[in-house]
Amino acid sequence: MNRIAAQLSRRREAGQGAFCPYVCAGDPDLAFTERLVEELGRSGADSIELGVPFSDPIADGPVLQAATQRALAGGVTLKRVLRMVGNLRNSCDVPIALMSYFNPIHCHGVKRLVDEAVRAGIDGFIVPDLPPESAGELIAAARARDACTIFFIAPTTMPGRIKVIDEAATGFLYCLSVTGITGARKTLPAELLRSLKALKKKTDTPLIVGFGVSTPEQVRRMCSVADGVIVGSALTTFIQKHAASGPDVMIRKAGEYCRRLARAAHGR
Repeated sequence: MNRIAAQLSRRREAGQGAFCPYVCAGDPDLAFTERLVEELGRSGADSIELGVPFSDPIADGPVLQAATQRALAGGVTLKRVLRMVGNLRNSCDVPIALMSYFNPIHCHGVKRLVDEAVRAGIDGFIVPDLPPESAGELIAAARARDACTIFFIAPTTMPGRIKVIDEAATGFLYCLSVTGITGARKTLPAELLRSLKALKKKTDTPLIVGFGVSTPEQVRRMCSVADGVIVGSALTTFIQKHAASGPDVMIRKAGEYCRRLARAAHGR
């Protein structure tokens, strides 16, 4: 079974939520990213969303845009990210979903990208600007390699379209807590839990909530209904606060922060 699907199934059977942090590959460099992913795996992460830096990240807020710019300034490319994942797989088995905008995938070649990514150790694909109606080539290539295709459901998604998205998705549905761009938020919409409960009646696919989740309290609240959470901007901000202390401290602090969020997701 696919690693992402297997891990989410284990958490669901145990009555626990999953903790899935987002990491921008190459921020500040790929050697740091490799060590960071290893640390997050040791700290309770159930899956990693690994972002490929792109010049026009339309779904990203200021924090992740800045991370992307730092990575691009360091010369990070899709090919280098895949090479890093291949190296990482020598020491780390945590499930990884590759998040990339479609332009780099299209330039690389969809089937070629899927084949090379799966060989490197990628378990799924998240493409924010590729709707399921246009993703036939990606879906076919991924399913042939037992890789997940993960699509978004927004608060504004109409009921009739939920079925289309659900049929295209494997692994999990990426449920946006709010419309707009990424970024940590002090509060999440009051109606979000109600919307998640309604969505669970329409699908057995795991629901993972992202965009805005940042605190253990928010994690616990979301995992009381959803199958897990994604935390990206808050983690990136936390790591950057310790940038002046050097990579060892940054990675140790990231591990401490993620252990608190993972414990909240796992109900401990």
